[in-house]
Amino acid sequence: MNPLTRRKFLLASAGATGAAALAAGGIGLADLLATARDNHASDPDDETDKIVVVTLYGGNDGLNTVIPYADSAYYSARPELAYAPERVLHLNDSLGLNPGMTGLKRLWDDKQVAVVLGVGYPKPDRSHFRSMDIWQTASPEVPVASGWVGRWLDGTNASAAAAVSFDPVLPPLLVGETRVGACVAVDGLQLPPGISLEMITALAQKQDGESDLQVRAAEAYQDLLRVNELVQQAKNAEIPREGAELPTLPATATGGGSALAAQLDLVTRCVEAGVPTRVYSVSLGGFDTHADERVGQEWLLKQLDGALSAFMDRLARTKAGRRVSVAVYSEFGRRVRANASDGTDHGTAGPVFILGPRVAGGLYGEQPSLTDLDDGDLKATMDFRDVFGTLLDSVLQADPARYLNGYQPKLLPIVRRGL
Repeated sequence: MNPLTRRKFLLASAGATGAAALAAGGIGLADLLATARDNHASDPDDETDKIVVVTLYGGNDGLNTVIPYADSAYYSARPELAYAPERVLHLNDSLGLNPGMTGLKRLWDDKQVAVVLGVGYPKPDRSHFRSMDIWQTASPEVPVASGWVGRWLDGTNASAAAAVSFDPVLPPLLVGETRVGACVAVDGLQLPPGISLEMITALAQKQDGESDLQVRAAEAYQDLLRVNELVQQAKNAEIPREGAELPTLPATATGGGSALAAQLDLVTRCVEAGVPTRVYSVSLGGFDTHADERVGQEWLLKQLDGALSAFMDRLARTKAGRRVSVAVYSEFGRRVRANASDGTDHGTAGPVFILGPRVAGGLYGEQPSLTDLDDGDLKATMDFRDVFGTLLDSVLQADPARYLNGYQPKLLPIVRRGL
């Protein structure tokens, strides 16, 4: 059966329903916009700037990540959770990193880490879902259906591979009104039982006389196949060299693998292979530390630290890698005072990390007071849209207000233009 005849058959069969579900999300690649234009892989030597957005799901405890070790109120509020000053990795005479973040401390010493303090949004919401929606859509006032990266896709008529998530599902961050980023499984396209690559290829073939809806469906399958091809090329690509051969990316500092390390490994290979993606989305979950926080959070921060520091070391070896900036955030911080279960409950403001060779390392913003609180919570000292607006301006060379629903951010001197 030729591809066009097979496609007619599939569109009229239950097999088409299964394949359509594949394109709609959740299995390997999620929704790609039906009208997206063709992708053309960039030259590996291209000097296009890129962002990797790292989401820490669950609400990371910022006070035990960037620790106010010189503040007596810190020890009074959480005597069982607080870190002794000698265990903290000092950044200055008042703040330091969690003991599990030795790799980021090394990068900090190399002036490749910026820590933005007290980041939040007006009228904070302690719901995981609403707060994450606010961060990813950049709309604290009212719910909207598009993410700030998705609106950038809309405004630039970007290709299907311009924004890629290596999360299990497509985050709202990459959803626009007319265009949608790609969701790619770490292992590439994974087909459910009964659906073959040949069937998807047949569904991607356009045919004369079809309706606009059928043409758009075919283009969606074409985009799905193109992005999967880019991922496979990246995974199998020969590593470019600048002098010495690059080592295999290690998993984590503790020797164990992590989902974040695997995601960042694929980002590395995509960058080195010249994939034209401008924004990558990856994540690490488990930060909802209501009980026994010290052990659990430190273990998670060691995973984060090992994956990020190895990622940055690897990227530093190539010209394309040195154009990458990384932003790390969580939907909210935790309450200042510990609860009765040696954990912390949902709070408000927290730190955001920006990493990369182009980053002007240091502390930005003001550490919130631990005594002047809002119903037991930290008062945010910086709007998160100022951070994302800075990335839009400095990395994507875009007008921040256009993609932040009219919000005019106070731009921060974090990312240097040019190298």
